[in-house]
Amino acid sequence: MGASSRPRTPGAGTRSRLVRSGEDFDIIIGFLAFWALVLLVVTVWMEVTAQPALGWALGLLASLLALYGMVRLRRKLPARR
Repeated sequence: MGASSRPRTPGAGTRSRLVRSGEDFDIIIGFLAFWALVLLVVTVWMEVTAQPALGWALGLLASLLALYGMVRLRRKLPARR
C-alpha cells in the first residue's frame, strides 16, 4: 500500500498546528483592533458633531468585548518561536 496506509504517530504535527492557531488568533486580534479604532473615531466624531452615537458606541463596545475575549483565548496558546 502507499504512504496513506502508514499509521501516524499520535501528536505528530501538533506543535505546528498550535503555532499556526496562535498566528490565526493574532490576525483576528489585529482585525478586531483595527475596527475598534475605526469605531472609536466614528463615535467620537458623532459625539462632537452632536449626532446620535448610541449605535456606534454599542458597536464599539461589542468589538472591544470580542477583542478582550480573543486576547484571553490567545494567552492560553503556547508562545510563538
